[in-house]
Amino acid sequence: MADIKIDDTVDITDVVCPVTFVKAKVALEELEDGEVLAVKMNDGEPVQNVPRSIKEEGHQILKLEDNEDGTYTLIVRKVEEE
Repeated sequence: MADIKIDDTVDITDVVCPVTFVKAKVALEELEDGEVLAVKMNDGEPVQNVPRSIKEEGHQILKLEDNEDGTYTLIVRKVEEE
Protein backbone atom coordinates (compact mmCIF):
# COMPACT_ATOMS: atom_id res chain seq x y z
CA MET A 1 0.00 0.00 0.00
CA ALA A 2 3.07 2.22 0.12
CA ASP A 3 2.56 3.18 -3.52
CA ILE A 4 -0.97 4.50 -2.92
CA LYS A 5 -1.31 7.99 -1.44
CA ILE A 6 -4.23 8.10 1.01
CA ASP A 7 -5.93 11.50 1.08
CA ASP A 8 -8.44 10.77 3.86
CA THR A 9 -9.50 7.97 6.18
CA VAL A 10 -12.88 7.11 7.69
CA ASP A 11 -13.48 4.52 10.41
CA ILE A 12 -16.93 2.92 10.19
CA THR A 13 -16.27 0.08 12.62
CA ASP A 14 -18.59 1.70 15.17
CA VAL A 15 -21.71 1.78 12.95
CA VAL A 16 -23.95 -0.86 11.39
CA CYS A 17 -25.42 -1.30 7.89
CA PRO A 18 -26.82 0.64 6.12
CA VAL A 19 -25.17 3.55 7.96
CA THR A 20 -21.74 2.10 7.08
CA PHE A 21 -22.19 2.91 3.40
CA VAL A 22 -23.72 6.31 4.15
CA LYS A 23 -20.68 7.34 6.21
CA ALA A 24 -18.30 6.09 3.51
CA LYS A 25 -20.28 7.90 0.80
CA VAL A 26 -20.27 11.19 2.74
CA ALA A 27 -16.50 10.91 3.23
CA LEU A 28 -16.06 10.30 -0.52
CA GLU A 29 -18.23 13.30 -1.38
CA GLU A 30 -15.87 15.53 0.61
CA LEU A 31 -12.88 14.49 -1.52
CA GLU A 32 -11.75 15.96 -4.83
CA ASP A 33 -11.99 13.77 -7.93
CA GLY A 34 -9.07 11.36 -8.12
CA GLU A 35 -8.33 11.49 -4.38
CA VAL A 36 -8.12 8.27 -2.38
CA LEU A 37 -10.13 7.29 0.70
CA ALA A 38 -9.29 4.51 3.15
CA VAL A 39 -12.39 3.05 4.81
CA LYS A 40 -11.86 0.91 7.91
CA MET A 41 -14.77 -1.47 8.45
CA ASN A 42 -15.72 -4.63 10.29
CA ASP A 43 -15.82 -8.06 8.71
CA GLY A 44 -19.23 -9.42 7.69
CA GLU A 45 -21.97 -7.23 6.23
CA PRO A 46 -19.85 -4.10 5.75
CA VAL A 47 -17.19 -6.01 3.76
CA GLN A 48 -19.92 -7.58 1.61
CA ASN A 49 -21.99 -4.44 1.07
CA VAL A 50 -19.81 -1.32 1.22
CA PRO A 51 -17.39 -2.17 -1.63
CA ARG A 52 -20.27 -3.22 -3.87
CA SER A 53 -22.25 -0.06 -3.10
CA ILE A 54 -19.24 2.19 -3.66
CA LYS A 55 -18.54 0.48 -6.99
CA GLU A 56 -22.20 0.95 -7.99
CA GLU A 57 -21.72 4.68 -7.31
CA GLY A 58 -19.01 4.60 -9.99
CA HIS A 59 -15.92 4.86 -7.80
CA GLN A 60 -12.81 2.73 -8.26
CA ILE A 61 -11.96 0.04 -5.69
CA LEU A 62 -8.17 -0.10 -5.46
CA LYS A 63 -7.69 -2.61 -2.68
CA LEU A 64 -9.43 -4.47 0.14
CA GLU A 65 -6.95 -5.34 2.85
CA ASP A 66 -7.51 -7.76 5.75
CA ASN A 67 -6.14 -6.13 8.90
CA GLU A 68 -6.04 -9.54 10.64
CA ASP A 69 -8.05 -8.17 13.59
CA GLY A 70 -11.62 -8.64 12.35
CA THR A 71 -11.49 -5.41 10.35
CA TYR A 72 -10.71 -4.57 6.75
CA THR A 73 -9.44 -1.45 5.05
CA LEU A 74 -11.01 -0.58 1.71
CA ILE A 75 -9.00 1.76 -0.51
CA VAL A 76 -11.19 3.72 -2.94
CA ARG A 77 -10.39 6.35 -5.60
CA LYS A 78 -13.11 8.94 -6.11
CA VAL A 79 -14.26 9.04 -9.72
CA GLU A 80 -15.81 12.21 -11.11
CA GLU A 81 -19.58 12.03 -11.44
CA GLU A 82 -20.77 12.39 -15.01
